[in-house]
Amino acid sequence: MSETIIKLENMVKTFSGTVANRGVSLEIRKGEIHCLLGENGAGKTVLMSIVYGLYQPDSGRIIYRGEPIVLRSPKDAIKRGIGMVHQHFMLVPTLTVSENIILGQYPPWKILRQMDKVETRIEKLSREFGLKIDPKAPVHRLSVGEQQRVEILKALYQGVDLLILDEPTAVLTPQESAALLHFLKEMAGRGLTVIFITHKLEEVMQVSDRVTVLRDGRKVETVDTAEVNPRKLANLMVGREVLLEQPPKTGAEGEEVLSVKDLSIDDERGLPAVKGVSFSVKSGEIVGIAGVSGNGQSELALGLTGLASIASGEFRLCGKIANDLTPRELSHLGLAHVPEDRHKMGVVLPFSIAENFILHDFDSPPFAKNGFLRTGTITAHANEMVGRYDVRLSGVEQQIAQLSGGNQQKVVIARELHRNPRLLLVNEPTRGIDIGATEFVRRQIAAQRDTGSAVLLISSDLEELFALSDRLLIFYEGRIVGETPARKELIEEIGLLMAGKSMETNSVTK
Repeated sequence: MSETIIKLENMVKTFSGTVANRGVSLEIRKGEIHCLLGENGAGKTVLMSIVYGLYQPDSGRIIYRGEPIVLRSPKDAIKRGIGMVHQHFMLVPTLTVSENIILGQYPPWKILRQMDKVETRIEKLSREFGLKIDPKAPVHRLSVGEQQRVEILKALYQGVDLLILDEPTAVLTPQESAALLHFLKEMAGRGLTVIFITHKLEEVMQVSDRVTVLRDGRKVETVDTAEVNPRKLANLMVGREVLLEQPPKTGAEGEEVLSVKDLSIDDERGLPAVKGVSFSVKSGEIVGIAGVSGNGQSELALGLTGLASIASGEFRLCGKIANDLTPRELSHLGLAHVPEDRHKMGVVLPFSIAENFILHDFDSPPFAKNGFLRTGTITAHANEMVGRYDVRLSGVEQQIAQLSGGNQQKVVIARELHRNPRLLLVNEPTRGIDIGATEFVRRQIAAQRDTGSAVLLISSDLEELFALSDRLLIFYEGRIVGETPARKELIEEIGLLMAGKSMETNSVTK
């Protein structure tokens, strides 16, 4: 058995009364890839931020290489050989790769005279570790995958022995993700210790030696990866049996519900975000939009729901030109919308759960009469919805802000599906919710398709798109660059399209 490089004992961390870590103890062995697995809010990132010196624990201690240590800042951690690559990169876009890597490490006068030596060393490191990058390239010109290489090179340049990566594949194409996982295995083979924070079960099985599962800030169990399967890990994450597979499609496709022709939409800065896209969605099918975040998917959703102006082109909903319709008019025409950010656009946080269930129809029968709300009817409706959609709460008069993210999302899904929409537009339906709520939400979306609704599903999670979609449209820089069946064996082709790589044909049918 390998020696222990770092040991955490009874780590406790709270923020304004909210407990993030509840007495977590953990041992990491030298040269292993150790996955820290758990849903959002489980305490993974907070725990590793303590190891990196960003936070100080309320109680507990860290033993590193056999000695108790106190880490008061990331600089302390780096001096000890501990590095961290954050989910949101800590790079200055206007600086070059080399400038970002050495930023803050040396006095400016010293660096200005030694930049050639710095760039030579970075080139050597990039060749040695297979992280090809141009040291002189400005960071803003790099792809997301290349920016992540810069972050990893930065840690290697600083001479780390323990590298923490927080959700490192969240914004990568499948090819970039596969390359990163391969790189981590190579690094572990050279003696580097890796802690890999994720909630993706397939990545855990591919790359890790051991897994520690956190739930609600507590350590549930540490297991050898070779002795478990995804179903067992999902059970540990949620605390109950989880059905990972989606039921087979039961309905047939029907008439065209959404028709989009040469549609262009500008972003909030007035710059083109969606550039002349055309597609359609029929009743009884789920069309998935795949692509790395930031390639126009969000603007497409806003344009189709009346929340952003159409620059050119048109879209028809149920045969009617809908470019200039308001969100309320689109709703009456049969559109239901589950937005990307439920806090900004899906719920009204100070309102009660019952009030959030009737946001579309608060001024109409049966919820209002002669300008007055009918509280008894509203409460009865809310209780019915809570039971049908398994919303966990203390009462429907409770503020929705007090619910977990998964239960808030269930309220949004329930409200939209209750209207039996002709078109359901769902944007990132399971982002930030636990695997149990994810299972439930996905089944509700599939069931809505099977009742005859047309569904447009936008997601940055390829596993989700494969699980739910009948076909995929791939977005890159605001354009549709390919259309494929939603089959997992096509992941390589889909990944190339997501990265903007051209193919012989933009429709994969094999």
